Amino acid sequence: MPEPIEPYEEGRAIAATGGGGATDLAMAEAETLEKTPGGPKGTGPDKKPRSLWSDAWRDLRRNPVFIVSGLIILFLVIISIWPSLIASGDPLDCDLAKAQEGSQPGHPFGFNGQGCDVYTRTVYGARTSVTVGVLATLGVALLGSVLGGLAGFFGGAWDGVLSRITDVFFAIPVVLGGLVLLSVVTSSTVWPVIGFMVLLGWPQISRIARGSVITAKQNDYVQAARALGASNSRMLLRHITPNAVAPVIVVATIALGTYIALEATLSYLGVGLKPPTVSWGIDISSASQYVRNAPHMLLWPAGALAITVLAFIMLGDAVRDALDPKLR
Repeated sequence: MPEPIEPYEEGRAIAATGGGGATDLAMAEAETLEKTPGGPKGTGPDKKPRSLWSDAWRDLRRNPVFIVSGLIILFLVIISIWPSLIASGDPLDCDLAKAQEGSQPGHPFGFNGQGCDVYTRTVYGARTSVTVGVLATLGVALLGSVLGGLAGFFGGAWDGVLSRITDVFFAIPVVLGGLVLLSVVTSSTVWPVIGFMVLLGWPQISRIARGSVITAKQNDYVQAARALGASNSRMLLRHITPNAVAPVIVVATIALGTYIALEATLSYLGVGLKPPTVSWGIDISSASQYVRNAPHMLLWPAGALAITVLAFIMLGDAVRDALDPKLR
């Protein structure tokens, strides 16, 4: 005659069959998992799921390209804000008696054609280049994202008009446009150059933002928010923008290096920044005629420009790899 089943005790029943031991073990493990916060290995409901940005940051921290480029950019930002940390001289303090002389104690990069210290001018030139690149990128990203995002969200006539305006700006060669527009400017500040870059640079960001918004607004969560009566501003700010901004960030990061190179190109051609502003483009332009007799005048500002542009391009590539879901 089978033995009776023992009473239910502390949420566990012990079967009198041969599998009772296995049943006890399974129930004990279940109770242990229930009492463990977050379940096995912390994967239960108490642990928040990782977002796109947290996954991207985790990948970036493991990417040596991002680390190297980030350190270079951090160094450039520091010397742009406090150039006196590594250069104690005055970039406008020149001595014609030392014109085109090579490296000397206290002057490792030598002197330029006016007798100015090349090392000091190279350090102080980072401030101008980084300022132009950052401000131009912020202006382009803001203007292009707003116009392209609104066009992609509302569509219709607004989208058609903006697309035609974008085509017109894309047809203007950047360097030729700079020669025409900046040749009539007499100011030696950075603002005309920044304004020119924003004027001709926003169409690229606008198209990217437009396509990203069109893709994001077709997702189910946006349609659900619309069905629940969410306003257009709420859908744009809360649901679409956070999920459409990644391509804009990637392109803007890469474009920052391009704008630094564009400023140097325009200054080299004589229509960008003008003396007494200290700029790598100005120094490269003035050193080009002495490249045979004093190559050090061209080597250091050109090398600093190349390293800076390369660092921002490498940073943009690393950010793109981290934010692109297709590469996961």
